[in-house]
Amino acid sequence: MLVSVGTDVTALRQAFAGFPSGVAAVAADIDGTPTVMVVSSFTVGVSQNPPLVMFAVQRSSTTWPVLATAPTLGVSVLGEAHAPKARQLASKERHGRLTGVASVAVPSGAVFLDEAPVLLECSVENVHAAGDHDIVVLRVLALHDDMAHQPLVWYRSGFTTLVR
Repeated sequence: MLVSVGTDVTALRQAFAGFPSGVAAVAADIDGTPTVMVVSSFTVGVSQNPPLVMFAVQRSSTTWPVLATAPTLGVSVLGEAHAPKARQLASKERHGRLTGVASVAVPSGAVFLDEAPVLLECSVENVHAAGDHDIVVLRVLALHDDMAHQPLVWYRSGFTTLVR
């Protein structure tokens, strides 16, 4: 039986949680401080020409406005090695998210997490309003993949790995 979305936001959230989605850390060095946020709506393959990826971010985010000022962003697809720190990386508390997480800043200012299956150096291409979120479209400038690391996904309100 269908439930009206307007009357039961919990049902909507539960239905959305039943669809696994990619999880990535978006990070940059902002005035000498590595700044990171985790997005659970990361999508690759938006376009190959030009190379574009995207994610959605809540308009209430206090981290995105800071990251949006960076000329380049590091996108690290979270891998199984990040599982023990995934909740910390996604914390509402911005300071301390990267504590104990191996990362590297490159000369462009993008910050990448070690042991990520995919790393993408990106710039913001477009931002589109979408309800209580913004859809952020990123242009991929450079990439690295290491398929020895399995990705994490967001599924049923938790981080999990893929089983092959």
